[in-house]
Amino acid sequence: MTMLIKRADMLGEPIMTRASLKTKLSRWENGHEPVSSPTYRRLFRDIYGRTNEELGFPPEVEDDEASELRSRLASARQVDSATVEIFRRQVDHARHVDRRFGGITLLDQLRSQIEQVGNLLQYGTGRGHREELASVLVEASTLAGWESLDRNAINQAWEHYQRAKAAAREAGSVGLLAHATAEQAFVLIDVGETASALDQLAGARALADDVVTPLLRAWLAAAHGEGYAAAGQRDNAVQAFDEADALLPADPVDPLLPFVFLGGSHLARWRGNALARLGDPEAVDHLTRALPRLPPEFIRARVGMLVDLAFAHAAAGERDAAQSYAREAKRLGQQIRSDRHLRRLAQLTFPAGKSRTA
Repeated sequence: MTMLIKRADMLGEPIMTRASLKTKLSRWENGHEPVSSPTYRRLFRDIYGRTNEELGFPPEVEDDEASELRSRLASARQVDSATVEIFRRQVDHARHVDRRFGGITLLDQLRSQIEQVGNLLQYGTGRGHREELASVLVEASTLAGWESLDRNAINQAWEHYQRAKAAAREAGSVGLLAHATAEQAFVLIDVGETASALDQLAGARALADDVVTPLLRAWLAAAHGEGYAAAGQRDNAVQAFDEADALLPADPVDPLLPFVFLGGSHLARWRGNALARLGDPEAVDHLTRALPRLPPEFIRARVGMLVDLAFAHAAAGERDAAQSYAREAKRLGQQIRSDRHLRRLAQLTFPAGKSRTA
């Protein structure tokens, strides 16, 4: 009996009182009652160094599952601020790699991190750092969603964004929820569900209105502008981008929003993308001015701008320029395996009209 009590104390397992245990041991030893509790079976296995079969106990899948659960719960209890910061830095590193090289090697890495963070969040029973951990899961999931969309893995992208929205609710962050909701709308745009995309974008903006920072509100307005452009609604698209311009703060950098880029040429290239989608003649000059201002590390963004310029010049009947930008877009797109941009480029029809060198 003493050995049982000592072993239980060592494992942190609650057991019956000494008096009750004395009675129970007598019944077990005399065969009046089987040892049915997984806890006591484990204690006997530990003390005697025997298996369930050797001790006359039935196989206990439940006990194995309980041990696994206890192990997962114990791991989740180890999460602290340092742990969260490690995960956050991993996501930020992935974001930097993605800008330069695309998502060729990152998706598997992100899936592993998402699973790890998700498990810690699932088995964490106390409040502690749940909100911080959930925020990291949002960022990792939205990045994985964007990369999946870039690789034309539409269903995967949708699932990543669904997880991101759920984690944003767990984090209690309106801003993260609005951002994930708006990004998911781009999946809808890619599959031709523009009406649903516009509804989702409007919902994201309504959710964030007067709650999030001006920088995120500007990003959401620009996202809405892209949705309007995809739906062919030029006036609404231009108005949305004008609103984004008006909302954009003088210093468009927020450490709490490392996934939002609107400073420098970013908002201008986004507007140029919308104008190119609409076949607007202003797209050529707009994109031509913005392209040299794009930071060199944003390779996927550069591919997108080159595709936009190819379409804009084609719409203007300028075959040579369209072909020149298309060749460069294809070269860079193949380099980073941007299937989304390459697919769009494959839909380009070159005009037979006038020439204008890119």
